[in-house]
Amino acid sequence: MSQLPILSIVIWLPALVGVLLIVAVRSRQTARWLALLTSLVTFGVSLQLYAGFDTSTAAMQFVEHRSWIPGLNINYALGIDGIALPLILLTTFISVLVFISGWSVIQSRVQQYLGAFLILQGFMSGVFAALDGVLFYVFFEGMLVPMFLIIGIWGGPNRVYATLKFFLYTFFGSVFTLIALVYLYFSSGTWVIAEWYVMPLSLTEQTWIFLALLVAFAVKVPMWPVHTWLPDAHVEAPTGGSVVLAAVMLKVGGYGFLRFSLPITPDASSELAWLVIGLSLVAVVYIGFVALAQDDLKKLIAYSSIAHMGFVTLGTFAIYMIARQNSGMQGAVLGLEGAMVQMISHGLISGALFLCVGVLYDRMHSRMISDYGGVVNTMPWFAALLVLFAMANAGLPGTSGFVGEFMVIMASFKANVWYAVLAATTLVLGAAYTLWMVKRVVFGDVGNERVATLTDINGREALVLGSLAVGVVLLGVWPDPLVEVMHASVDQLLNQATQSKLAVTIVQGG
Repeated sequence: MSQLPILSIVIWLPALVGVLLIVAVRSRQTARWLALLTSLVTFGVSLQLYAGFDTSTAAMQFVEHRSWIPGLNINYALGIDGIALPLILLTTFISVLVFISGWSVIQSRVQQYLGAFLILQGFMSGVFAALDGVLFYVFFEGMLVPMFLIIGIWGGPNRVYATLKFFLYTFFGSVFTLIALVYLYFSSGTWVIAEWYVMPLSLTEQTWIFLALLVAFAVKVPMWPVHTWLPDAHVEAPTGGSVVLAAVMLKVGGYGFLRFSLPITPDASSELAWLVIGLSLVAVVYIGFVALAQDDLKKLIAYSSIAHMGFVTLGTFAIYMIARQNSGMQGAVLGLEGAMVQMISHGLISGALFLCVGVLYDRMHSRMISDYGGVVNTMPWFAALLVLFAMANAGLPGTSGFVGEFMVIMASFKANVWYAVLAATTLVLGAAYTLWMVKRVVFGDVGNERVATLTDINGREALVLGSLAVGVVLLGVWPDPLVEVMHASVDQLLNQATQSKLAVTIVQGG
């Protein structure tokens, strides 16, 4: 176990030290370099987590524990397992690319913009590392504030409407999370999340806790029908905001189901798995058709995100249908690991697509698909990268987009053939709206005089998109390093999620 408080460094180096350094300087260029340097160092430190991680155990590693508010038994407790580690690495990696991509785009209130992103980066890492319920909630809610400011100050013309909608939806869900966490505290006398996994709960208690958590995490994913805030937030957010929102913040919802819903309320999760699976399949199929109707690049990718995140919740809750088949738990492991791979893959692909839209918007100041055409003629390198990310979004074998979706579809097949059939429609719908977008934007004759004057990507843009391209292809052809890290933790989670608490409750009650 490492002696250095690596997790605290990953959280507070950007969220506190980096922000103070940026506030202290007046030069915009110096502030940009400080933000990038802080983010790079944080990413380097987070790689130490991967290097020192023991893949043979499901126990929490790099644990830090300090008393925070003794009177309420609240502790500053951090630690990671194989489920949290990949998400922290995704957070620190994407954050570096966001600072590079927005180097010359943001010209107003630069220090505040960079500071908001650094705080957001730290708090997102904190969500994945928190082992105390209150600490988790502080980070969970704290993320809203910098994203609220990023969209509200540096967003598009309808930013006020989009910001308020984003805040109200997510805050509404968070209130139910707080109620559930407080109830768990008064029932157990502790805020330690791991203690809640073993505390006895009746089916009624589990059901109410599950529904309270479902509201919050469903908004974050987001699941149908509480998804309507996402397209508006994406359209109005600056490119960096869209990238972080799609690549990392949506994963907090999926992580919440894995960290809270399944192990704390296993019986309610089993009883209500049909509800989450149904909502997930609606997202996969219906939202896929909605994406087909979009003429705005950002809206198309936003709706695509909702459809692809449906695979995360489908793979997560399909384990209960598989368990009822009594056909072994290999399919359940496949479902949970597929959900995790899908989260990381979607983070890379959606982040890359929003950055591609940002590249076009910086040159044309338009997100409308009809304003483009024949981009390959003037921007061949950009076109090649966009096509790669588009194919990954459609689930092309050899890219990361295929791996997670294929694992979830295989797990769904073991749960119910019709689940697999409906889930597989995303391969058709995803190909349809993605290829339609590529055909209209990239190929054909130059349809706009302004397109004829476009210049290809510069070195900075090539570095950002090229890094994501490497990640997408590498995860597509060699997912083993990622799967190996999470395997022990997924096995333990599966045991917790399928271990009934009702027998314990009855014994204790008797």
